[in-house]
Amino acid sequence: MGNTFGKIFRITTYGESHGGGVGVVIDGCPPQLEISEAEIQVDLDRRRPGQSKITTPRKESDTCEIMSGVFEGKTLGTPISILVRNKDARSQDYNEMAVKYRPSHADATYDAKYGIRNYKGGGRSSARETIGRVAGGAIAKKILHQVAGVQIIAYVKRIKDIEAEVDSNTVTLEQVESNIVRCPNSECAEVMIDRIEQARKDKDSLGGVVECVARHVPRGLGDPVFDKLEADLAKGVMSLPATKGFEIGSGFAGTTMTGSEHNDEFYIDDNGDTRTVSNRSGGVQGGISNGENIVIRVAFKPTATIGKEQKTVTKDGEETSLAAKGRHDPCVLPRAVPMVEAMVALVLCDRLLYNNAQCKTLNDSN
Repeated sequence: MGNTFGKIFRITTYGESHGGGVGVVIDGCPPQLEISEAEIQVDLDRRRPGQSKITTPRKESDTCEIMSGVFEGKTLGTPISILVRNKDARSQDYNEMAVKYRPSHADATYDAKYGIRNYKGGGRSSARETIGRVAGGAIAKKILHQVAGVQIIAYVKRIKDIEAEVDSNTVTLEQVESNIVRCPNSECAEVMIDRIEQARKDKDSLGGVVECVARHVPRGLGDPVFDKLEADLAKGVMSLPATKGFEIGSGFAGTTMTGSEHNDEFYIDDNGDTRTVSNRSGGVQGGISNGENIVIRVAFKPTATIGKEQKTVTKDGEETSLAAKGRHDPCVLPRAVPMVEAMVALVLCDRLLYNNAQCKTLNDSN
């Protein structure tokens, strides 16, 4: 299974939803970075279940424990292991799903590929796996901010057909965290919350779009051809559970424009730097960051596990029906916000360290 992500700054996540715990091993983190469990906990608290009336009621504190790689508050340059113990699993809710496949879930494909699966909570296909990504992303964020002043903010842009107008250049973390749906447009947020609550009452679920902006990203991150920065970002966020689409900059809307309408014209700013008047490229040109804000959007499907009765089959090939039990998010979007931030941070941190190794060694020696 593909449990490791990154080239220089690498994470390997481990654990199952209803096992003893989940976590991450981070390799390639530079030494002497000041980091604490409390700093990592901030993002884990934004991701954890049971945080509001529109998320799964599973009660987990998701308290992280740094097991290795940090000494007296600083990283050692050795592998960092972080563990979060599972404390509120209700495995009996999944007994029926041991033999019945949930429509649009990973049950059938896991059986087809491995011939065995941990049906309790979904095992590795559960979004609980993302705890390790968010923990690793918190460290990546700190490196990016300390080295280059990079700021990464994600937010809910759309729930079903309710789309919010948000200025990615000025949106703040405080605005995002001002409501439980994590939409910085307060009027839209109220409508979104009502719609999610109704979906829960109907034993159904909703999907939507998370938008993410990365500001102050250095120029030069990413490589041409196969390792373009937008390709890395797409792989990173599309590896998250329930993702179904990726856009950067103008995205699909750019296909309706002419070249003269779409091109980002250049100018020289007061500091003598080459800038672009517009940012339809989304901060990446030719696969390389150009110094403008990186703006991406990620589409999340409606949660697959729902309480409505649906037609399905058993692992033995018999047609049946299933009304899934258990505690599940009626909409993954509010908790997906820190997950998207984490994957963007992991990509940019890895690319920053890679770029420094490739392009600055000889330059710094001259």
